[in-house]
Amino acid sequence: QVQLVESGGGLVQPGGSLRLSCAGSRITFRLYAMGWYREAPGKQRELVATITNGGTTNYADSVKDRFTISRDNAKNTVYLQMNSLKPEDTAVYYCNAKWGVSYWGQGTQVTVSS
Repeated sequence: QVQLVESGGGLVQPGGSLRLSCAGSRITFRLYAMGWYREAPGKQRELVATITNGGTTNYADSVKDRFTISRDNAKNTVYLQMNSLKPEDTAVYYCNAKWGVSYWGQGTQVTVSS
């Protein structure tokens, strides 16, 4: 059974940074497009950033120039470096793997508050 396990969430002050990680198992990780999505209370899940199996990245306008997605295929891991965090970045962040079928992680909470 495919597993995606996120880590790295937590409480951070506005302007701070966090690095999320998502480790995949039981998948041929290098074939999958990977993505980070987030879901804030009362809102729909939205795309944050994606990276193709070839390394092409895409970002939501709200996080451009603040967040960076990257992947390490040798470690079956995708990362999301989040800088200059704002209270509106508060959400549960989910990892996604897509190659025909789509898999989701269980999510990790990010709270940006003073």
